[in-house]
Amino acid sequence: MKLTVFGATGGIGREIVGQALAAGHHVTAVVRDPARLTLTGDRLEVFQADLSDPEALRPAVAGRDAVLSGLGARSRADAGVAARLTRSVLAAMEAEGTRRLIVVSAAPLAATPPDEPLLDRAFVSVVRAALKDVYADLRVMEEELARSAVDWTSVRPPKLGDKPLTGTYRKVVGANPRAGRSIGRADVAHAMLAMVSDPATVRRPVGVAY
Repeated sequence: MKLTVFGATGGIGREIVGQALAAGHHVTAVVRDPARLTLTGDRLEVFQADLSDPEALRPAVAGRDAVLSGLGARSRADAGVAARLTRSVLAAMEAEGTRRLIVVSAAPLAATPPDEPLLDRAFVSVVRAALKDVYADLRVMEEELARSAVDWTSVRPPKLGDKPLTGTYRKVVGANPRAGRSIGRADVAHAMLAMVSDPATVRRPVGVAY
């Protein structure tokens, strides 16, 4: 497949690029600073662009089978970046007729299941309060997705870690896995790549966790 990856120098983005190349896909990595992308490969194209300019992004998404995005705030100071930059990606994709988009969101956006263990319910409540600006940004991003014409999927992981790829995790369409407390960035990337060709996840949020 021909894939485009936004946020390719971030933790999840780098994993998407590396795993996609290892699987034999052709990858376009969209970056602001090419020097920050240390991955190489014959099937890798590094595309430098201003992510806030949809016109500049159109060549990066034209003719691609799917676009995967690891864009998002790394701290509360970055709140607003996910919605703003995803809006640019959507505009570029719609202008080029590129349909499939998979983005990283976050587990706390989902409603807490009534059977969730008390400790997990309390932890999510604390996290929601502490990072309310970040989650508000992601909620706006998901609203932008819902209004768009693309075949989107928002992937909602809980606490992220740097564990090596396991390929063993739970996935729930439309909700979070019960008592799902963490997942490694490598496994989030693995899940996102697997969802590219999964019709059950189209225009749906998907919770992933160990």
